Amino acid sequence: MAGSRSIFLIGGGRDADSVAASHRPFVTATGGGPIVGLVVDEGDGIDADRWIGTLRSAGARDAELVTLAVGRPVRAEDVAGAAGVYVAGGLTPLYRELLVDSGTDWLPADAAYAGYSAGAAVAATDAITGGWCIGELEVCSEDASEDLDQVEYAPGLGLVPFAVDVHASQWGTLTRLVHAVSAGIVTEGWAIDEHTCLSVVDGTLTVAGIGSAYHVTRGTDGVAVRVAQA
Repeated sequence: MAGSRSIFLIGGGRDADSVAASHRPFVTATGGGPIVGLVVDEGDGIDADRWIGTLRSAGARDAELVTLAVGRPVRAEDVAGAAGVYVAGGLTPLYRELLVDSGTDWLPADAAYAGYSAGAAVAATDAITGGWCIGELEVCSEDASEDLDQVEYAPGLGLVPFAVDVHASQWGTLTRLVHAVSAGIVTEGWAIDEHTCLSVVDGTLTVAGIGSAYHVTRGTDGVAVRVAQA
């Protein structure tokens, strides 16, 4: 894991009260310092009020957004001086492209990191970017495919050594992670429910929010799933 950086992986969700609870551990970790949110414009603009409102509902007082888009990846100056960097949700392959393909040294070494949905998935060293099939086997709903057919991984931000999947119970993506581990696509991972935050602070993992997080590992007897709750 990346030094002493505090990392917060949020599995999605839109219920206002529950969203605030799942984001509060991250906002608290910034100590009231400035937060920069990175949001990708996929071609129809961004909902700035939603993302700023989410952070403020969790207690943020100083939050601003930077809009990324095709041809406009993240830059170090976008997040310079930030106490916390928040990566929003959307199409995971596009988020990964704009945050990773030009290098990952843009992220301040001492800033807390929070990823929501796609932002959580790309935090991994090997990021699961989508897909709903492994070979001819259907492993989750096509609706959760992120416009990809085959389950695949690509280099992520390298903040956590395990793969991350999101909307676990709500979209049925836990089975995608289970099959990805079983097939050796990734060695282990966590699938996170909506309105749930998996925190990694000083090497310790904790769960906050109203849902569960599922640790998927592979041993000599096959794949094991451990359920963790707040």
